Amino acid sequence: MLFNSLHFIVFFPIVIFLYFITPHKIRWCLLLIASYYFYMCWKVDYIILIMLSTLIDFICSNRMSKIKIKEKRKKWLIISLFSNLGILFGFKYFNFFSENFQLLFNQYNIFYDIPFFNVLLPVGISFYTFQTLSYTIDVYNNKTPAQKHLGVFAVYVSFFPQLVAGPIERSNHLLPQFFKEHKFEYNRIKSGLQKMLWGFFKKIVIADNLALLVDGVYNNLESYSGITLIVATIFFTFQIYCDFSGYSDIAIGSARIMGFELRENFKRPYFSKSIQEFWQRWHITLSSWFKDYLYIPLGGNRVVKWKWYYNIIITFLLSGLWHGANWTFIIWGALHGTYLVSALVLNTPKQNISKIITNISPKLNSFLNIIITFSLVSFAWIFFRANNLDDAIYVIKHMFNDLNEYNNIGMQFRGIGIYFNDLLKCTFLIVLLVGYSIYERSDNLWTKLQTKPIWMRWSLYYILIYGILFLAPHSSVNNFIYFQF
Repeated sequence: MLFNSLHFIVFFPIVIFLYFITPHKIRWCLLLIASYYFYMCWKVDYIILIMLSTLIDFICSNRMSKIKIKEKRKKWLIISLFSNLGILFGFKYFNFFSENFQLLFNQYNIFYDIPFFNVLLPVGISFYTFQTLSYTIDVYNNKTPAQKHLGVFAVYVSFFPQLVAGPIERSNHLLPQFFKEHKFEYNRIKSGLQKMLWGFFKKIVIADNLALLVDGVYNNLESYSGITLIVATIFFTFQIYCDFSGYSDIAIGSARIMGFELRENFKRPYFSKSIQEFWQRWHITLSSWFKDYLYIPLGGNRVVKWKWYYNIIITFLLSGLWHGANWTFIIWGALHGTYLVSALVLNTPKQNISKIITNISPKLNSFLNIIITFSLVSFAWIFFRANNLDDAIYVIKHMFNDLNEYNNIGMQFRGIGIYFNDLLKCTFLIVLLVGYSIYERSDNLWTKLQTKPIWMRWSLYYILIYGILFLAPHSSVNNFIYFQF
């Protein structure tokens, strides 16, 4: 079931109505049924994987909680890790590694004949796997108590607002909320609906309109070069942000209506002044997961320099692999790791240049840092969006060709049914998004709106609703990009 589908528009109000008329003690049961139904709308069979992961982690965590000596608890942690990562590897990475081993062995004439695992990738498997892994690791480290209520723990694993694409929650933040009685509160529900409305607008109006152009170019690259590839890449930079942050807003808003507070996943990432800052603002829950459960256990920055750089590269390589079983994602992660290591190596000359520019104009220095960071991030998105490595290399080789022939851009886009008005609309939507983000730096729009007259508030609501209904592309409903991970 997609958030941006008629199915969800019917499903969600029914769940909310039943939720508030159901006694608090059995609300977990309603949420579990709703969450399992929500997931089974994609493929019924794969609910078994969630149930299996839930049961394994519930048993392992409770076994660990009964053992006081940490070393003796390790076997239950290993069972949990191997079980969850084994399922993830089998469904997401087995074919990728098998194919690459086959290519490697063929180079040395070594026989390799392991059949491919021909199944669909379960939606959201990377997200709920990481959520359950963080729980068992925290129980092992005595950072969170083992949950004794199997039903509530099952809801924590499968909570439908954030099941498919996050935010990736921690047990000590989300689990206690299932035991609190949440009453019908007008202000909270209004805040949740506002969050959802803006999320729907970002996804359906901005991201999906940009997708028409981006997909048209990236799925037929040989027909394009120069400024067209640059425009498509920049548009994808905004598309993926609106698509993923739009999902997160809908997830956070829908959970808030029921009384649950999920963690924010984005904080104006394209206004970052460095790559390090970008990763403090982009997909925050995944970044913090890798930091807490991989980077710091490896030693973080509390080691010699070469090991520190190694820890950064390994963390980002695995972060890239987490996104997908494709070399494009691994290179995307490696690029970001390289950006960070390069910034550390060149820190002194960079600071000196920054001081010179700051003396001239502090705002100019900030602006240049934002532009440089945005350009580096956009370049890395080429590998993320490209269908394969050859396509990514093609874009890089041809994106700076014939830049003086900018008049051809209209002709090239007309080849995929994109006209000047479409380009103008996409550009306007990006400007609107940037304007909203600039305003949000100083004040929250929705909080500020409460002080305005009622006609002004409802005018904005109607404008967003009108945009969702009439500015959305006329094609079929588009999946969220991060559903494939």
